[in-house]
Amino acid sequence: MVGDPSGRSEERNLLDAETLSYNVSCISEQLSRLLDFSPGKYAATLVNNADWTAQVTALDFLRDVGKHITVNQMLAKDSVKSRLTSENGLSFTEFSYMLLQANDFRHLSATHDVELQMGGSDQWGNITAGIDLCRKRNGAQVHAVTLPLVTKSDGTKFGKTEAGTVWLDPSKTSPYAFFQFWLGVSDEDVYRFLGYFTFRDIEEIEGLRRDDERSGSKPRAQDVLAAEVTRLVHGLGGLESATRITAALFSGEDRELLESDFEQLLLDGLPSSKVGSADLNKPLTGLLVEAGMAASGKHAKDALSRNALQINGRPIGMEHNMSSRECFSRDRSAYGRFFLARLGKRTHHLFMLDGENAAVS
Repeated sequence: MVGDPSGRSEERNLLDAETLSYNVSCISEQLSRLLDFSPGKYAATLVNNADWTAQVTALDFLRDVGKHITVNQMLAKDSVKSRLTSENGLSFTEFSYMLLQANDFRHLSATHDVELQMGGSDQWGNITAGIDLCRKRNGAQVHAVTLPLVTKSDGTKFGKTEAGTVWLDPSKTSPYAFFQFWLGVSDEDVYRFLGYFTFRDIEEIEGLRRDDERSGSKPRAQDVLAAEVTRLVHGLGGLESATRITAALFSGEDRELLESDFEQLLLDGLPSSKVGSADLNKPLTGLLVEAGMAASGKHAKDALSRNALQINGRPIGMEHNMSSRECFSRDRSAYGRFFLARLGKRTHHLFMLDGENAAVS
């Protein structure tokens, strides 16, 4: 409900309680894939700082937390300095964030015996404020570890409020899109990311680097990185789905796609359109132009004459131009409604029978 100004040039959007509650449930599900919450000596515990913050009054907070952290200490923080001199300035809400995070550390130290807080290097000021508060309020000695931020090629950090976000939630970033993101990592970054995001040891990564340098062809490291991280986050099923879709789009091997794979393509924004009864009476070239697969009827006819079009893996030629009804018949569809069209190597479109055509054959 209060945004951290660290690494930000402007204030974050404040979320309402309903959105926050939904986010908590999603985070719990995501973390359960990476951490073991089942009962036991080393079970992970998920807590919500609203439980110990929501009922605290402003006067109690100022007295019990605010008096232990000096304004001098807060002004020394780089993110505060940069925002104070920026056009957007810094609201009191964001300025208070350091106190709130410090109080979280104090509470977790007192109630859960937490001794170590870890975070990105931009969290150093927030975490060390918590160390001071634990010492002053609890008499506890606690510790901090910060890690360099993982940055993109343009120098900006990865983050849930940044542009081009890669989400762990498959409803926001599908396993296929997630897999493609890692395939697209630059050659300069890929070996560093293998060290950050996989359990491959350093010797293996260096061996892979040497093999890639000797091969003189496309590096294998991106394939390894994409497979390892996708399996870790989305499981073997997510990885298999991502590789099936990749094969379908780039090799034309779409006969093995599952219905959920087609749904992923829709989620990822693959160009798509519905095929209605009126469309079935049009020449195929007209449908290709309307779908944006071809720039003109001439372009579409040229593609058909070269057999450059495939629909659900089936080559389509000029002899099919007046047979849209036959090309989009239900018995040729995937799962009774999907037609994945591929023009050349790079142009794809997902046609779908609409409800009135679900029984067309």
